[in-house]
Amino acid sequence: MIARSMRGLVAVAAVLFVTGAGAQEVKHYRFAYDQPRNTGYSIAGDLFAEKLKELSKGTMIIDQYPGAQLGQEPQVLQLVKAGDVEFAIISSANTATISPQAGVMSLHFLFRDENHVIKGLADPRVFEALKTMIDDTTQGLHVIATGSQGVRHMYSKREIHNVGDVKSLKVRVQATATEDTMFPAYGAQTVHMPFGSVYTSLQTGVVDVAENSINVYLVNKHYEVAPVLNITEHEANNALVFISDKLWQSLSAEQKQWVQAAANEISTKEPAKAFELERTAADKLKKMGVKIVDNVDKKTFTAIADPYLDKLAKDLGPHAEKIKNLIRSIN
Repeated sequence: MIARSMRGLVAVAAVLFVTGAGAQEVKHYRFAYDQPRNTGYSIAGDLFAEKLKELSKGTMIIDQYPGAQLGQEPQVLQLVKAGDVEFAIISSANTATISPQAGVMSLHFLFRDENHVIKGLADPRVFEALKTMIDDTTQGLHVIATGSQGVRHMYSKREIHNVGDVKSLKVRVQATATEDTMFPAYGAQTVHMPFGSVYTSLQTGVVDVAENSINVYLVNKHYEVAPVLNITEHEANNALVFISDKLWQSLSAEQKQWVQAAANEISTKEPAKAFELERTAADKLKKMGVKIVDNVDKKTFTAIADPYLDKLAKDLGPHAEKIKNLIRSIN
C-alpha cells in the first residue's frame, strides 16, 4: 500500500515538474511596426507569429505592437539594436538611418513591376546580400526577412500627370540619400519628417505632396487632406524584418532554425498579399470618391531616374551595388 502511494506521488510530482517546466519555457517577444493593423506590416506579423508558434509548439509567442506604439521606425531600430525590442519590420528607406547602403532598395524604378518586386524580395541571393550588408555595416541586429507594402505613389491636393507637375512642390520624403537626390532631380523640394506628422503637414500646407503605397494612404486617412492619388509607381515600398542580436545570441540552435523558418514565411508570402491589399484599397478609395490619376506619364520620370540607378548604387557602396545588380538581373 505504501509502495503504491509512493509511486503515485512520484508520478504526480513528475507531471507537475513537466508542466512547470513547460510553462517556464513559454516566452513572449515584441514585434513592432509603425503602421496600423490591416496593412502589409500586420500581414508580416501574423505570418511570422503563426508559424513561430507552430514550430515552437507554443513556446515562442509573438506580441505585435502596431501603429508606432513603441516609436517611429528610426527609434524602433535603436530599440532593436539595444535589445529592448526583439523583432521589428522597418522600411528599407528608414533602415538607411543606421546603414546608408540600405538606400539601394529605395532607388526609383529599380523594380520593373509588381512581379519583379515579389520575385526580388523572395530571391535567396538578394536576401543573403541584404543580410550581409546589415551585418557588415551595423551592429546589434540582423535581417531575417524581406517584406513589402506595394509600391509608392504621390498624393496631394492636385493632379500629377507628368514630372513637370511636381516642379517646385514641397514633397515629404524619407530621409535617404536616394530621395534627397531623386526628388530635386524631378524639380521638387524635399522635406523630412516622421510619418506620424504627414497628415497634419499635408493639412496645413507644410508639404504639398506625400508619397506612399495605396493601402497606407487609405488606412492612415491621408485622403482626407490629400484627395488626389497619383499612380506614379516610382519606388518599391520595401521593408526588412529584424531580430535583435541580444535575442539571437540567447537562442538555441533549434530556436534559431524556428525563427528563420518563420521569417521565411514573410519573404515568400507577404509581398503578394501586400499587393492584393493594394488593389482592395484602390477599389475602396474609388468608391469613396477619391480622385485616382492612373494615366501618369511615367516615362517623363524614368527618363530622369534611370541614369541615376548605377551612379547612386555605386555612390552608396559595394553592398548596394551588388544588391542593385542582383535585383536587375531577375527576370
